[in-house]
Amino acid sequence: MEEISKQGNPLGTERVGKLMVRFAIPSIIGMLVSALYNMVDQLFIGQKVGTLGNTATSIAFPLTTACMSIALLFGIGGASCYNLAMGMGDKKRSGYYVGNAITMLTGLGIILSLITIIFLEPLLTLFAATKEVMPYAKDYVGVTAIGFPFLILTTGGGHLIRADGSPKITMLCNITGAVLNIVLDAVFVLGLDWGMKGAAWATVIGQIVSTLIVIWYMRRFKTTELERKHFKPVFEHTKRVAMVGMASFFNQIAIGVVQIVLNNSLKYYGARSEYGAADPIACAGIVMKVNMIVFSIVIGLAQGTQPIESFNYGARNFSRVKKAYRLAIIVGGGISILAFIMFQTMPRQILALFANKNASDGYYEFGAKFFRITMFFTWLNCIQPISSTFFTSIGKSIKGVFLSLTRQIIFFIPILLILPKFYGINGILYTGPIADILSSIVAVLMILVEFRAMSMMQELDRQSSGQAHLR
Repeated sequence: MEEISKQGNPLGTERVGKLMVRFAIPSIIGMLVSALYNMVDQLFIGQKVGTLGNTATSIAFPLTTACMSIALLFGIGGASCYNLAMGMGDKKRSGYYVGNAITMLTGLGIILSLITIIFLEPLLTLFAATKEVMPYAKDYVGVTAIGFPFLILTTGGGHLIRADGSPKITMLCNITGAVLNIVLDAVFVLGLDWGMKGAAWATVIGQIVSTLIVIWYMRRFKTTELERKHFKPVFEHTKRVAMVGMASFFNQIAIGVVQIVLNNSLKYYGARSEYGAADPIACAGIVMKVNMIVFSIVIGLAQGTQPIESFNYGARNFSRVKKAYRLAIIVGGGISILAFIMFQTMPRQILALFANKNASDGYYEFGAKFFRITMFFTWLNCIQPISSTFFTSIGKSIKGVFLSLTRQIIFFIPILLILPKFYGINGILYTGPIADILSSIVAVLMILVEFRAMSMMQELDRQSSGQAHLR
């Protein structure tokens, strides 16, 4: 009966390209919408408040990545465990992975919110807030921290919904919150002139509405009926989910750590340059958030392949696993090349979207350099995140964790601490491209080794099948 179930599941039989469209497009839209939460705030803040407001949102960015890290730890971890279990025909255990993931997402979201509210000013100081920026940052984060549990449950729950075969619901959840955020931003920031707090409340209200959709769906989960017992934390299941989601978790944590180190470096070396401390931090935040649009498409592709890779790896259909990965790399590479062209040819036009008439010449000069130099290897950036998610999808969390750390922690931070000592603020600009090329090389080598191992397992399966047939 289990074998029939595996063969009948569309993840194991339907054309891989068609499945990619079905799962990846809603995932991409969902990720794009999530990226727009911060970017839309920065657009309205830049036009109404100015550079100091944009600097404040850059200062707050590590807290957003902390939320995303928890969401992906138990969202992608729970989704991967669920699909792996379903691929192996273990439907009984699959419900516990989903239920335990939801419980952990909710609990950790509340804890992070309380920690941020209690230690708000020390945290913002750690993130490189200057005296001029601190009031803006406190206004913004003091409100957005209330929404952390909703952001985490919306993002993590979306992955679980997608694993249940309903990617359009995940897309609806994200789009609803984002559209509401944009409308309320216009009302609160431009109409009512609430400034930083207005942008923050717009974000939180959008997140609350999205969370309500997630809760509604969880009561109607399709492939497994979720019962109260599934939500009771069980160490075995929680540990398994966390181990599988660890790569995505560390990838987000690494982004947050890099942002903290980068902000402090820009603050120190910027104050000793002609640009000052505020403009470089504001520009770096804008560049990173614009790049997050591209990165969101790539991550969406990777997440769209997750159910396909997980199910077929569990069913030992390795050729479909490889095909899903290759399709993601091809499409992700094409998107990354387009982003590279845009970043090289129109950086000032992009920067102008986030500035008002009071923006300085230094803002445009440094921002254009940051786009052109730091983002030079954007066309390679798809390889590492897609590969890291691939290892997570097939249950090899340690490899996924290592790969997720290569770009940000193993390469970026050490280079960031060394180069500026010799080249000042320009050394910061060249850190990104060096880390990008090194992490891409490591990812390619690891994938080649893994593909070879899958080919060997596939050959052993053929031999075993042939011997069984002869008997």
